[in-house]
Amino acid sequence: MGMISEFKEFVSRGNVVDLAVAVVIGAAFGKIVTALVDGIVMPLIGWMSGGVSVSDWKYVISPAQLDAAGKEVAVEVAVKYGQFFQTVIDFVLIAFVIFLFLKAYNRIHKRAEEAPPATPEDVLLLREIRDSLKK
Repeated sequence: MGMISEFKEFVSRGNVVDLAVAVVIGAAFGKIVTALVDGIVMPLIGWMSGGVSVSDWKYVISPAQLDAAGKEVAVEVAVKYGQFFQTVIDFVLIAFVIFLFLKAYNRIHKRAEEAPPATPEDVLLLREIRDSLKK
């Protein structure tokens, strides 16, 4: 029973729950960025490059071999760098948005830390006495 109770304690800690939420949100955010890149960014880059889909970009080392009947005898050997390029753009966009999010988060927490500490009650009382004596 010791191991089960330790596991329960581990899972019930705030950090593990926060991490689980972050993984789920991160996965959903990754899908959003992938849809943005696949649906908007890459078609624009493909259009600017002459109408070829970026994922189809490749360097053919050895073209496919066809026999007299048109049947493929040997497959094409190619370095398909377009898909890699697309994945790099996905990564850069995700990293940039995370950077912006963390920058905003740190700015908010910095402001909270810079807030002046509350004035102690005895100082407030002494100020009231001083102000009443001035009158």
